[in-house]
Amino acid sequence: MTRLSERLNTPISSEELERRWSALRAAMGEQGVDVLVVQSASDHLGGYVRYFTDMPAIVGLATTVVFPRDADMIVVTHGPMNGDRQLTHEGDGILRGVARVLTFPYFPSIHYTQRAEAELVAEAVAPYARATIGLVNPFQLSYATGDFLKRALPQATWVEASDLVDRIKMIKSREEQELIRRTAGIQDLAMKAAFAAVEPGRREHDIAAVAQLTVQQFGGEQGIYMTGSGAPGEPAPLAPPHLQARVLQEGDVFNLLIETNGPGGYYTELGRSCVIGTPSQQAVEEFEFALQARRFCLDQLVPGASCRDVFESYNAYLRAHGRPEEDRLHCHSQGYDLVERPLIRADESLAIEPDMNIACHPIWSRDGCYAWICDNYLIGVHGPGASLHSFPEELIEV
Repeated sequence: MTRLSERLNTPISSEELERRWSALRAAMGEQGVDVLVVQSASDHLGGYVRYFTDMPAIVGLATTVVFPRDADMIVVTHGPMNGDRQLTHEGDGILRGVARVLTFPYFPSIHYTQRAEAELVAEAVAPYARATIGLVNPFQLSYATGDFLKRALPQATWVEASDLVDRIKMIKSREEQELIRRTAGIQDLAMKAAFAAVEPGRREHDIAAVAQLTVQQFGGEQGIYMTGSGAPGEPAPLAPPHLQARVLQEGDVFNLLIETNGPGGYYTELGRSCVIGTPSQQAVEEFEFALQARRFCLDQLVPGASCRDVFESYNAYLRAHGRPEEDRLHCHSQGYDLVERPLIRADESLAIEPDMNIACHPIWSRDGCYAWICDNYLIGVHGPGASLHSFPEELIEV
């Protein structure tokens, strides 16, 4: 047994990887798929590569996994020109279950390097030129690579295999659930540290930086820190770092959303509001209704529930209480991705099942007041348990 590298940040156990591979190959056999092709370029919303290999795709450089039903994987990734490493099933201390690693220094910002990447993927898939090839979430597969593959392998049968993988990936094992709980705990610490740093004269990005430091100190790797602030009666919608230069003032409402992964790479998200001073009665009332609306949604997330039905019922509840309907995404699963299936919305075909990790974050703006809250829940046999986060569910006064 090859010893795992000390450089790895909380590696997934080999037993867990074998469980996934076995389940995927069984499903491939049932559906007549000979090989899967998976490509991702980010570990925010590109968790498929990490699910197969325990290694994230990062910084926009595409990593492609070729996953045969009857052999170890081939990985195509950025690296030395014409690299071709041969590995055993036990791996090299980092990769496991991988037979070959093919590399070339390609960059999506340099158009003429696209052919080199596509040729390597085609080489990896070539043994299946007359077989059934499943594309996993082709939304993430570059046009250059997909077009090249279909022209290079004209006798292959191409099928959409996203559902095949998603139905397995969205159900979390006990090992995965423990890592998810650890991520939530780190976010609790980060929110506490960030709110302790809130004071007039500091910019929003100063507070986000405190949260980021805490997350990384405790084992998180990637994520997004969204902030928003404003005077009472002035909406303070969440925004990315480019829009976080506002200086906080006495009396402001400050919103912080921590959407990060933790040890092992699993995402949860925690969102809260604080007030520099005393919150208005309107802010208190809207926050209390946000709690009620979230509970209404959570109570419907029982195994077997239709996501379409939950979404429609939730919007009817909002309408009946004079709030605007949800027109974004207020509830969804998470894992190696910030957002993974199923989504609580009208076009989701998958249903709620036990052992899903669900984030629920009702949010709206009404009469100048921005109301919201965000936590994660694991789905049990009777629905969601308690929040995975321990941070107080209240408007915090600082």
